[in-house]
Amino acid sequence: MQSVLVTGATGLVGKHLCSKLQKKGYDVKILSRQKKARSEYKAFYWNPVENAIDKTALEKTDYIIHLAGANLSSKRWSKKRKKQIVDSRAGTTKLLFESVSRLDKKPMAFISSSAVGFYGTETKDKIFVESDPAADDFLGTVCREWEEAAGLFSKAGIRTVKLRTSLVLSNEGPLSKILLPIKMGLGSPLGSGLQFMPWIHIEDLCNIFVMALEDSNLSGAFNAAAPEHVTNEEFTKILAKVLNRPLWLPKVPSFVLKAVLGQMSMIALQGSRVSSEKISKAGYKFKYPTLKSALENICKV
Repeated sequence: MQSVLVTGATGLVGKHLCSKLQKKGYDVKILSRQKKARSEYKAFYWNPVENAIDKTALEKTDYIIHLAGANLSSKRWSKKRKKQIVDSRAGTTKLLFESVSRLDKKPMAFISSSAVGFYGTETKDKIFVESDPAADDFLGTVCREWEEAAGLFSKAGIRTVKLRTSLVLSNEGPLSKILLPIKMGLGSPLGSGLQFMPWIHIEDLCNIFVMALEDSNLSGAFNAAAPEHVTNEEFTKILAKVLNRPLWLPKVPSFVLKAVLGQMSMIALQGSRVSSEKISKAGYKFKYPTLKSALENICKV
């Protein structure tokens, strides 16, 4: 039985992915900030803030899947919060590498989450591909430093895959917050509504993580986004139609979101198109290639 160590296992993607890996017959281990974590998986303690990790967690580990990272939208982006966002991604990756470098037997692969924020959030006609450079805004900088830290594994001869994740659609997470006002007949596009919203169904995302783990030919960066491109306005209209709810309110003005969210409003007000061609050419076939099919599955229409 092959062993997989997962960070961020209690998060939206982590819970779904760990369950899928266990059903596929993997020995799933997780890293937890609780010293005596209650979990159906083997749990090992780590505290990245203190640079602490249980060394036994990495012993006899065939693969590492790194999902951990502070929530981008739970708090305003103060200087302190920005540092937490970077440290929880790039910093934790470096901590894992330092621990792995001491092992006699290294993992066969390191699979790291990243984000389509790598390309920045400027709304334009361009469709971004994996070879495009990182943007020079905050999210682009976060993702660049995150992926550079993951590159340490690659330089050490460990196969490394970086999955640039888009908005994850599931029963929980961001979609649940978008669903509520639309169910109440209070939904409306944000800002201009013209900003693109790269997205992916959680089932497709977890399948791609498994593919990245199992396909030894995969390495480097891949966009984890569905092939259908939609704007915020199109997303809102399709969701309202799936829920059979009216959409009559005016668009939420940009200045309102900026006043409430500060710099964090860029997540809602801007968005770029990203290509799914590379992962598709690598052999992945999307189960939910259209937004309508994804939302109908999640909303059980």
